[in-house]
Amino acid sequence: MTRLIADFSFETAARARGATVIAGVDEVGRGPLCGPVTAAAVILDPAHIPQGIGDSKALSSAKRERIYVELLAVAQVSVAHASVEEIDALNILRASHLAMERAVAGLVIRPDFVLVDGNRLPKGLPCGAEAVVKGDAKSLSIAAASIAAKVVRDRIMVDLAQQHPGYGWERNAGYPTKDHLAALLNLGVTPQHRRSFRPVHNILYQEI
Repeated sequence: MTRLIADFSFETAARARGATVIAGVDEVGRGPLCGPVTAAAVILDPAHIPQGIGDSKALSSAKRERIYVELLAVAQVSVAHASVEEIDALNILRASHLAMERAVAGLVIRPDFVLVDGNRLPKGLPCGAEAVVKGDAKSLSIAAASIAAKVVRDRIMVDLAQQHPGYGWERNAGYPTKDHLAALLNLGVTPQHRRSFRPVHNILYQEI
């Protein structure tokens, strides 16, 4: 299977259609059982793109941290969240889109076009947009956003792990790993857990 390499072709195509300020948008945290869903919006300067940008899932933690610091220095970066309560009230897809909308709204420079990872676009974007399936592996702007979102959310989960020890969130970022599921059974549900997600719901209502 050929590995995709992120480049600037989607951004170049958008510029050819008249866009001048293009943001890449991605989210992290749809699958975990706890914590917020986090999105980032990044406007890259084509003349100053940090080396090594790619799909955040394919990069080491150290590389993501290094690239994130560089992005803060040379790009426009906005990171936003949707809370556990919003995830449970809205559903995870809508909450993810809400976080994306907040990230775009938080940019100091307003984009006139947005590239969004996935196959659905948030409804509340302030400009034209394109959904790019596997965008974090195709578009440098989306890949940069995936790195920013991943770094910030991982930091949040490390902090939450100190408040709720025993669940391994500093290692699993809240995903339903074996140790996390075992801790749910042994330690119970915390306020940071998403009650609408089946493993948590089943424990609360004793359907295990």
